[in-house]
Amino acid sequence: MIRTEHLLTLSLTIGNTYLLGAVNGGSRRIVSVPDGSFEGTRLNGIVEPGGVDWVLDKPDGSLNIDVRLVLRTDDSELIALRYTGIRHGPPEVLKRVARGEPVDPADYYFRISPQFETGSTRYAWLNNIVAVGRGYRRPAGPIYEIYEVL
Repeated sequence: MIRTEHLLTLSLTIGNTYLLGAVNGGSRRIVSVPDGSFEGTRLNGIVEPGGVDWVLDKPDGSLNIDVRLVLRTDDSELIALRYTGIRHGPPEVLKRVARGEPVDPADYYFRISPQFETGSTRYAWLNNIVAVGRGYRRPAGPIYEIYEVL
């Protein structure tokens, strides 16, 4: 049995969207992530400006994400966060999500695989963990519950 422990809740705000159009396998959007915050029992802080999400909208209605962010802890340490993931579900549910309507996260699949990197000695343990996350979308941006795999 795989055990997990809650690591943090990550809340993001989305910004400008740049449409690249048709690419191999779908349509590419690049979405800026101007800010956000994170809270957990072992680390808290903000998301620095300059984050980006490379979204691939696939013909079946699902999307693949590839996100890169810089986290700044409350004690001013920097952590790079990269995650890939997928979101899919029934078309009518995803349309409601796209319109910014409240949708129960159990009604669609939104999972990520985060990886952390830091030179901070205090948070060096993040360099050596496996994490998974479950997301849901709100109008301002996604919220993720991220868990360390023990």
